[in-house]
Amino acid sequence: MKIFNTLTRRKEEFAPLTPGKVGMYGCGPTVYNYIHIGNARAFIIFDMLRRVLERRGYDVTFVQNFTDIDDRMIDRANEQGITVAELADRFIAAYVEDAEAVGIRPATVQPRATEHMPEIIAIIEKLIGKGFAYAASGDVYFDTQAYGSEYGRLSGQNTEDLESGARVAVDEIKKHPADFALWKAQKPGEPAWESPWGPGRPGWHIECSAMSMKYLGETIDIHGGGQDLVFPHHENELAQSEGATGKPFVRYWVHNGFLNIESEKMSKSLDNFVLVHDIRQQVDPEAVRFFLLSAHYRSPLNFSRVQIEQAVAALSRLYTARDNYLFLQEGAEDREPNEAERGLCELADDLLHRFDEALDDDLNTADAIGVLFELVKHANIALQPGCAQMAVVKVLDAFHSMTGVLGLAEKEQERQDAGADTLIKAREDARKAKNWAESDRLRDELKALGYAVEDTAQGQKVSKVR
Repeated sequence: MKIFNTLTRRKEEFAPLTPGKVGMYGCGPTVYNYIHIGNARAFIIFDMLRRVLERRGYDVTFVQNFTDIDDRMIDRANEQGITVAELADRFIAAYVEDAEAVGIRPATVQPRATEHMPEIIAIIEKLIGKGFAYAASGDVYFDTQAYGSEYGRLSGQNTEDLESGARVAVDEIKKHPADFALWKAQKPGEPAWESPWGPGRPGWHIECSAMSMKYLGETIDIHGGGQDLVFPHHENELAQSEGATGKPFVRYWVHNGFLNIESEKMSKSLDNFVLVHDIRQQVDPEAVRFFLLSAHYRSPLNFSRVQIEQAVAALSRLYTARDNYLFLQEGAEDREPNEAERGLCELADDLLHRFDEALDDDLNTADAIGVLFELVKHANIALQPGCAQMAVVKVLDAFHSMTGVLGLAEKEQERQDAGADTLIKAREDARKAKNWAESDRLRDELKALGYAVEDTAQGQKVSKVR
């Protein structure tokens, strides 16, 4: 299996530090709002990478953090008149709901930054002790000049370029424009934690170093996220982590490409953020996942209504092919397979091999999906039980287990059916109590889930209409 390493800028054979085990860290959300579709691409890519590694037999420990303290969270909490902790709880719950809808499994460990202050402070103290950080008026900064020429090797930046492009205020307390905050002194009204430098809170970058080291050790196999995190976030993580330990921090850096919205870059100025919370109310969330996996993860991807509709149609073709075979009964017909079936049986093993090869080549989902539709083309010709059924189901099962697609629809249906059972019983109780307003409200809820309700002399009759 080969993975493109952002640090070396080439595809490398994957070999974990400990044979058979993989330690993987993916930067999680800053929980001040719902996640947008660009966030979801990174989270889905790492979820799929984890699935592929597990399918290959690795024991994967996946850590994904929640950033639950930063400037945006403080501003949003103040706007809403609640505490930062209350805001974090609200949007962590929202993330869990959105992630489940698009098939993202919970990470092995999902730590919060605010629960790791001792670990954060300990790393900062190490950096100060080694001369890689300095305190200034209650803040603590990483000293990029003391760290040396290694700073910038992940992103290709260098401190001279950063200095020439920076404007330093007269009262600037940093030694160099590229120096970044490890600890921020408390401002009036802000939440704070005690530290050797006075009350304050951590900078954004240091939290990930602390949490990854706590749960995965000082050197981890895979770390990454969206391409926008390469600089400054991951560059700074790399510098502070290796500065503190003197050991390599990450063996494989993995970053996905940007996501545009209707051919425009997502930005605050354009106000074109598409929230997963909103889009999954309008479109089958499994189609959203399928769309986000349809291009190679390092390629830019354009989100548009037309392309989402195409993803819905393509996913429907896959479900049709799968259902045609999954529910065939073995031995339903006692006859020899026809020529099309024999060809499909011979072809399936080759297609499965090509499918695996595509994913082993730096998670090439575009080629893997192409192989899948080649299978579908042949499968639709040979709709009979026997070896053809087994061949098709084997390939589709591999696709599902490694991508998380072809299974969410049933999960969503099970959830809806369970919810409908509760509503049906509640409506029966409402009618017995002659609470007609509540009865009508519950009927409308059932209708929204796709159930028709008819009141008869024998009681209510409920049927699924879609």
